[in-house]
Amino acid sequence: MRVAVAGGHGQVAMHLHPLLVKRGDSVRALIRNPDHGSEVEAAGAEPVICDLEADDDVSEAVGEVDAVVFAAGAGPGSGAARKRTMDLGGAVKLIDAAKENGISRYVIVSSMGAGSPPASGGDTFGEYLRSKAEADRAVAESGLDYTIVRPGGLTNDEPTGMVSAAPSLPRGRVPRADVAAVLVGCLHLDHTIGHTFELRSGETPIDEALAAL
Repeated sequence: MRVAVAGGHGQVAMHLHPLLVKRGDSVRALIRNPDHGSEVEAAGAEPVICDLEADDDVSEAVGEVDAVVFAAGAGPGSGAARKRTMDLGGAVKLIDAAKENGISRYVIVSSMGAGSPPASGGDTFGEYLRSKAEADRAVAESGLDYTIVRPGGLTNDEPTGMVSAAPSLPRGRVPRADVAAVLVGCLHLDHTIGHTFELRSGETPIDEALAAL
């Protein structure tokens, strides 16, 4: 499988690339900063310069692939405006690129709480959840073969390979490496198409948790 990953130098993506390569997949990592190219290559992916906020059309950067993964985000410390332009706007641009390039498979990393964001207020985090919710809705209504993954609080703990995955879960945390492993599973399990689920650390092996969706 050929996969394009938006947010290709992000922390989840940098766990994702070697997992995909280990399965025999090839990866195009969309990155904004050329200085990150060598790190992305070391993780097994092909770096492709692409600014999801500044570029109007990202279809050329996405290229001829079988699936796209939106793992980009404005990140902590960014203001509310960038939540709109990156977490929402970037996701929509990737939808447009997928359609233009004839790519049907789209997996997006969302967030717990995006299913019921605050209607207003909540400062930057509230805007983040609203942006994620709108991005999820755009993906679900796109006509693409989507999967929406909503992890809880992300940590840099060692992966356990054990998670809980369901449409709704109590708030929890999950290692970024386990999120990456879940994304790999989603890409390779067609029955996850059309599913939106929350994700946290748990007691079920990842393959079993995804099979039970």
